[in-house]
Amino acid sequence: MDLSWWNLIPTYFDGIAFTIPFVGFPVHWYGVMYIFAFVTAYLTMWKISEKEKLGYTKEQLDNIFTWIIAGILLGARLGYVFFYKPGYYLSNPLEIILPFTHDELGSHFAGISGMSYHGGLILGIIFFCIGAKRNKLDVWKTLNLAMLAAPLAYTWGRWGNFINGELFGEATTSAIGMWFPLAHDSTLANPILHHPSQLYEMIFEGIILFVVLYNLRKIPKLHDKIPCLYLMGYGLFRFFIEFFRKPDAHLGRVDLFGMSRGQTLCSVMILAGLIWMVYLFYKEKKAGSKQ
Repeated sequence: MDLSWWNLIPTYFDGIAFTIPFVGFPVHWYGVMYIFAFVTAYLTMWKISEKEKLGYTKEQLDNIFTWIIAGILLGARLGYVFFYKPGYYLSNPLEIILPFTHDELGSHFAGISGMSYHGGLILGIIFFCIGAKRNKLDVWKTLNLAMLAAPLAYTWGRWGNFINGELFGEATTSAIGMWFPLAHDSTLANPILHHPSQLYEMIFEGIILFVVLYNLRKIPKLHDKIPCLYLMGYGLFRFFIEFFRKPDAHLGRVDLFGMSRGQTLCSVMILAGLIWMVYLFYKEKKAGSKQ
């Protein structure tokens, strides 16, 4: 098989952004993308606040983002532990927070691998609510703004996955496929291509979802229901993209109805968003009938 420049894009990256001088500590692009993500979300919220005269101050956004960052990072790690490898981490609890592994050669630095989007979302929202209340912000109004900015921030995470060559998709014979060295199932002489599912997620769950939410909020009845729409929108996009994404090797597609773990979690997201939306419409209708 003759590979084009497109098929070979993953071979152009090694995942390392730079190495800290003197100590030789490698900084991965995926970690750098977290910084880009938080900055993007912050600037998006600030710009929309200014444009629509929502009244947020820089100090208020600084404070709330401290809570959001803490919740997302802690939640993403704990989510991976409990959603994807509970048995392993129950046997090796220190590896939940310590970036070292132990084998017959001793201890060595391995980094903290394994972060769950769904875990970050859950604890991120909880921490956000705590931070908003402590800073005397309108929780629902601010959550609507934060969830609108979330998709743009998310694009950086999936781009980081792509640069790392991880979380690639199922094997494909399509020309859109790429050769991922970490797949370990082929060589350049006899390649097997995989769907670049990280890019599918970056585009649909990130950029397109932001555009959809930004336009839906212009509809009066949906303006203050962005969190519900986000849960349903992300859940739907991710659910279908999971058919192209290769599931975790130790899990496969063994959840209910042959779903992957990601599809299971997204199903819960979609249902939660729908129930939340119906509840809000019910409250509005009930309040309107009393007037």
